[in-house]
Parts: sequence; C-alpha cells; structure tokens
Amino acid sequence: CTLNCHVFQESLLSSSSGYSNYRGILNWCVVMLVLSNARLFLENIIKYGILVDPIQVVSLFLKDPYSWPAACLIIGREPLSVICYCRTGTISKTTGLILHILNLTSMLILSSATALTVTSMTPVGGVISLGVYTVLFLKLYSYQDTNRWCREIRQAKAKKMTRSFSYMYYFVFAPTLCYQLNFPRSPRIRKRFLMRRLLEMLFLMQLLVGLIQQWMVPTIQNSMKPFQEMDFSRMVERLLKLAVPNHLIWLIFFYWFFHSSLNFVAEMLQFGDREFYRDWWNSETVTYFWANWNIPVHKWCLRHFYKPMLRNGVNKFLAQTAVFLASAFFHEYLVSVPLKMFRLWAFMGMMAQVPLAWFVGRFLNGNYGNAAMWISLIIGQPIAVLMYVHDYYIIHHVNTT
Repeated sequence: CTLNCHVFQESLLSSSSGYSNYRGILNWCVVMLVLSNARLFLENIIKYGILVDPIQVVSLFLKDPYSWPAACLIIGREPLSVICYCRTGTISKTTGLILHILNLTSMLILSSATALTVTSMTPVGGVISLGVYTVLFLKLYSYQDTNRWCREIRQAKAKKMTRSFSYMYYFVFAPTLCYQLNFPRSPRIRKRFLMRRLLEMLFLMQLLVGLIQQWMVPTIQNSMKPFQEMDFSRMVERLLKLAVPNHLIWLIFFYWFFHSSLNFVAEMLQFGDREFYRDWWNSETVTYFWANWNIPVHKWCLRHFYKPMLRNGVNKFLAQTAVFLASAFFHEYLVSVPLKMFRLWAFMGMMAQVPLAWFVGRFLNGNYGNAAMWISLIIGQPIAVLMYVHDYYIIHHVNTT
C-alpha cells in the first residue's frame, strides 16, 4: 500500500478546480422542474377540472362563416397590393413612389380602421389579419427598396424587368421579409421532413390551445380581483403563477412558428435559406437576444432600417433606439387595435429593452447576462398580459354592467 493518500487538489465545486462536468446537476434541475410543474398542473386539474375543449375553438370559426371580416380583409387586399407592385416597372419613377407611399400608408390605416369599426371581428381574428398586413407591408417595402438599389447601381436591370407575376407571389408567400432577385432554392421537396413538420404543427397547435384553456384562462380570471382591490402581495403571487404557463406557451409557440411552420412553408416552396433563428437561448446580452430570436425581422431591420441610418450619419445608439421604437410601434399596433383599446403597455415594454440592454451589456457578463435575459422574458411578458387583460375586462365587462 502507498504511504501517501493525499495530494494538493481543490474541491470540485471550487472555481479554481477547473471542473466543468455538471451534467448530473443539470439533470436534477430538469427533474425538479418537471415535478414542480406536474404538481401545478395536477393542482389545476383538481381545482378546475378538465377545461380543454377543442370543439369550442372550432365552433368560433364555424359559427358564422359568412361574416369573417378578418379573412375577407386578408383575401381582398393582398392581390391588389401584389398587382400594384408588379406593374411598377411600366410607370414613371415619381408615379411609382407616390403609389408606393399611398399603398403602404393605406395598408396600415384601412386595416386598423376595419379592425376598430367592425364589431364582429374578434381580437384573435384582428391579430391574425393585422399580422398578415404587417408582413405584407414589410415585404412590399423591401421589394421597392431592393429594386431601387438595383436601379442606382445600374445592375440586374434586365433581370428585374423579367420578374414575373408568379415570382412576386412566390416572394409574398416565402418565409422571408427581404426581397432579392434570385432566392436560394433547395433541389427537391423532402416528403418525410414535410410530414414531420406538419404533424408538429397540428400537435403543437392543439397543445397551445389546451394549455391556454386549461392553465392560462383560469389564472388570468383569478387575477382580476387582486388587481381591482390593488392587493399588491396577491398581485405578485398571481403574476408569478401566470409566469410559468405563459412562458411555457411562448416557448412552444416559438418552436411551432419559427421551426415547424416556417420550415413547412420553406419546404413546400423549396426555399433554401432556413435560418429563421439562432442560439438566442445562449444570449448574454439583451441585444444579442433581439438580434437572434427572429432572424427574418432582424434581417429586414438591419437591411432596410438600421444600416441606411448609419450611412446617413446617425450614430449607432440612436439607430438602435430607432429600431426598438419601430418594433415597439408594431407590437402596440398588433395588440391595441385588435383589442379596440388604446394602451401603451407593449410599447413601453419594448422601449424598456433599451435601458435594460445598456445595463446588462455594461454591468452583467456571461451567465449573469443570460440569467437577466431569461428573467426579462419570464417576468416581463405576464406583466403585459395582465395589464391588457385587466383593462379589457374593465372596459368590456365592468363598465357594461
């Protein structure tokens, strides 16, 4: 046997030990997270019973199919916009610019007016229709901007003139907001990949609806009384209770939209660029998160908004603030208009990201910055949800009674 059984060494949990394999602790965290959420879900079932009703959601759309103002708003406007832009090559530059400005302005104003005045349009239908209009607005802006750049550098003019009506419609339905003369195309449609994405879309959509019916709605309904009585401790308790299902639904929605849905559309159209998101979950700064969780919007902002401002002499901080300001406007536009009430909670929540990004970037690094990003997502969203639901409840239920 050896005489010496001790050597100079640090404890494993000391930072100086160089030890980095914490897989068991990570598994423990996952198990604890699953058990704690399982307890919350079981408590919800015992308290409220089974509230999931898929037929209820379907009946909302089939109740009166002849009075779907949201669908009519989408179907009626999009072909006119596409036809207008396909014919811009046959008119003068000045006339085309005037039509461009009028078309984009009327697109937002008329859609907002319709959503505000048509009483049969539900908030969900309003969000969907205004979301489609916003996407079309950004696409047509990119189409005009890109063709202007081509004319300025006097390149690819002949290619531009040969762009067909069908190619313009391809761009409208393609999972991108940035126009270019030739998109990368995949060689074939992978049927198995397409079927997996379709099954994910169907399953996750039903899961989202079920979680909202079973978990979100009762929690929000029980939050109204503490808000009316201004019971601060109960308000905080309701906020923290809502944070768990809200964040889980947000994560599922992210996967459903940015991975399943956009990949499904891209595969159908053989669209080659599938970078719809990057590793935002590893964000150590707020700026990195906003630049990587929604790549289509980030590319549009960078290409058509941020870089043009830098070229015109605007400093970097003001340009970033302007991007957040535009994003805040569209966030508020997509919430307040469908709810038919003017509030600034989404706008202020987005603008609060500017000082938060400065603080995290200056004082927090590494895991601390990543934790700050997660906290802002987990806590910030349910605050906005409760504020809007409370105001909507006061306007449409308390005031009417």
